[in-house]
Amino acid sequence: MSTHAPVRPSYAAVLRLPGARRTFAAALTARLSYGTVSLAVMLSVTRATGSYAVSGVVMSLFGAASVFLMPVRGALIDRHGPRGALAPMACVYGALLTVLAALTWHPGAPVAPLAVTAALAGACTPPLGPTMRALWAELAPDRHLLQRAYSLDGVAEELLYVSGPLLVGVLTGFAPPAAGILLSALLIVGGTAVFVASPVLPGPRPAARGVRLGGGSGPLAPAVVALGVGLTLSGVDLLTMAYASAHAYDTDLVPWVLGALSAGSALGGLVNGAVRWTAPARTRLLRFSVALGLVVAAAGLAPGLWALTAALALAGVFFAPTLTTAYLAADESVPAASRTQAGAWVNMGVNAGSSAGALATGLLIGRMPLGVCFLVAGATSLAAAAAGCLPRARRG
Repeated sequence: MSTHAPVRPSYAAVLRLPGARRTFAAALTARLSYGTVSLAVMLSVTRATGSYAVSGVVMSLFGAASVFLMPVRGALIDRHGPRGALAPMACVYGALLTVLAALTWHPGAPVAPLAVTAALAGACTPPLGPTMRALWAELAPDRHLLQRAYSLDGVAEELLYVSGPLLVGVLTGFAPPAAGILLSALLIVGGTAVFVASPVLPGPRPAARGVRLGGGSGPLAPAVVALGVGLTLSGVDLLTMAYASAHAYDTDLVPWVLGALSAGSALGGLVNGAVRWTAPARTRLLRFSVALGLVVAAAGLAPGLWALTAALALAGVFFAPTLTTAYLAADESVPAASRTQAGAWVNMGVNAGSSAGALATGLLIGRMPLGVCFLVAGATSLAAAAAGCLPRARRG
């Protein structure tokens, strides 16, 4: 797949790559499931058990199994190929979601089967994002076009996470919340089936050594930076709500403030993909992470909600480029046979950070001034960037 003629880097050129449109559309269809499933499971379990505590436990089991086993599933994709590993994962995952939907369709669901089914489903979550990014690395003939592809992929993924909950909201207007779980199962199974049928997917690869995280050349630094980004951005959601309440603003405005962050992220992702950077990916990664942390830390000084909105929009400008560059740096750190697993480590980092950041920020709010909470949230990105420098420093 390295024999393509040189292509002028542009977003249109990305979609003109052989097989890219059909394969990318199928991957996005399947990945829309990730935008719908969390809210659907939360609503369904809460309705079926009448307990937010049980819902929280079930969601934690589902999320933890999905996040922390991501590198293992990525390694399976690298070893057996998307057709050999991704399709069975999607089928098992879809079947378990169907069981979960059946258990929560009516009130009075037993807690233990819900918890076990959710944990098993999380363990089987197909790593479609890392798989698609590994495929972009196969399809794109040069690093500049790959940068565009990763940026396009990142912006599209963010739109899926925005539109997914809206889709569940529409569905639950005329059907039980468990219908949202069934929709998630249908999306993942149907989208993956079309994805693995694409002729551009690579087959099984020769056995490769496991990804070596340590050292200056492994994916550890990108994964650590992604962890810091997840910690920072997940805290911002709660901090924005707390800011609005503390300053007597209507909390209905909060989604619009966070929407500015998403809009800034989409803009930043597209601009990042369009620039022909000369600095190495790892250098850009650390710079983006530092910029993100500084803006979030300064956001706590905003004198009003509109100033906070502008600050978060600016933070968003650095969010997508940081993650996109983390994936690029991880991809560059491993041989082709381990690309999916390397991307899965970054994916695990940002998702683990997102889960832990909300919890940590919730504990800080009310115990510290909001300005200090924003400072702590921004400092996590700065600390992650500093930690990302350590492997390179040791090596020299």
